[in-house]
Amino acid sequence: MLNIALPKGRLGDKVYELFSGIGYDCPEIGEDNRKLVFENAEKGVSYLLVKPSDVAIYVEHGAADIGVVGKDVILETNPDIYELLDLGFGKCRLAVAAKNSWSDNTALPLRVATKYPNVTKAYYAQLNRQIEIIKLNGSIELAPILGLSDVIVDIVETGTTLKENNLSVFSTVAPSSARLIANKSAYQFKSKIIDDICRELEKKI
Repeated sequence: MLNIALPKGRLGDKVYELFSGIGYDCPEIGEDNRKLVFENAEKGVSYLLVKPSDVAIYVEHGAADIGVVGKDVILETNPDIYELLDLGFGKCRLAVAAKNSWSDNTALPLRVATKYPNVTKAYYAQLNRQIEIIKLNGSIELAPILGLSDVIVDIVETGTTLKENNLSVFSTVAPSSARLIANKSAYQFKSKIIDDICRELEKKI
């Protein structure tokens, strides 16, 4: 049985569609229920529905053999996994954004609101810029509007939310997209099936 960590939501729907298209379908997933584990014994596959930010944790600790997670999560959490394939969707970028009128006063530490503290520290360390991190979990855009921070580091897809709140992107930290990852131990034992999946997925994308 191959255990696949499937992120909940739109990304998960896209991922399941891909896996289903290469023969790993599980009709139960389409049913209206609140189950979190779905099996298709005939196809030898089990799907675990998990929060997108937790996929790498389930894979790293062996609860799932493989999974799909955004590169932004991999950069932030640095899990001990194999990153096998860029699936090419869920594209966005981690970026520094601030009020349109903002200019950096390098005489003071930069106050940065983010839910990506590790990525943010690494990025500003390269720039030798002293920062103060304000860790937030949601509505990051509010921080500079209310004067809580000077800038934010967050995921940007279309930039519409920023524009509507009079904010702009000032620099890109890193690009992100959906990645197929594998548990290191599981890959040793199930390398043939996992490699086959990679080849089939590559054809699809």
